[in-house]
Amino acid sequence: MVWRRLQVPSTMTLREFHGVLQIAMGWDGIHLYQFIVHTVCYGSWELSAESADIALDGLKLRKGSRFLYEYDLTIPWEHEIRLEEQCSPKPQMPYPSCIGGDGACPPEDCGGPESWIRQLDDALGYELDDDFATVMEFVREISDTRSFAALEDPDRAEELRETLFRIEDRKALLGKPFEQRKVNERLRQDQHLTLMYQQM
Repeated sequence: MVWRRLQVPSTMTLREFHGVLQIAMGWDGIHLYQFIVHTVCYGSWELSAESADIALDGLKLRKGSRFLYEYDLTIPWEHEIRLEEQCSPKPQMPYPSCIGGDGACPPEDCGGPESWIRQLDDALGYELDDDFATVMEFVREISDTRSFAALEDPDRAEELRETLFRIEDRKALLGKPFEQRKVNERLRQDQHLTLMYQQM
């Protein structure tokens, strides 16, 4: 399960909130998006949706209210947004702020949830075990001989290089790990204000 817990001011617009969600998820804001609140669609103008410039407090949400955020609408990625609490702002607290989360962000343009799950299965499958065994064989040989002679053979060096490339490609399929500190750094740099307009 992938989730994020965010604190945002009630005066924030849905367009700004879209930018915050992009930062929280580790995406780049390059696709169309929409929010579906009380059966009304707000979002990218290309969708003929209502303007996303409405403030969150204008949506008349109550504690426990849920609405939908869809991103990359050819797939789409669907996020359930839930209002957990309405709190008074704390004087020293920077907003928006990420106060929790878990789960790696799927890579952008990976084909949607089902495709991503298949890619994860492939990335972590039996072939990964074979690649690790190949790398360990090299490490063991270098350790046993106390020499890098194994890498002087061009064919064997190429085999190791290709194996390491495959492992790196698999790592990319796992997505970006969630790092709350990095999310908050980006929010404090106001990167969400750029991403709220960055769709293509």
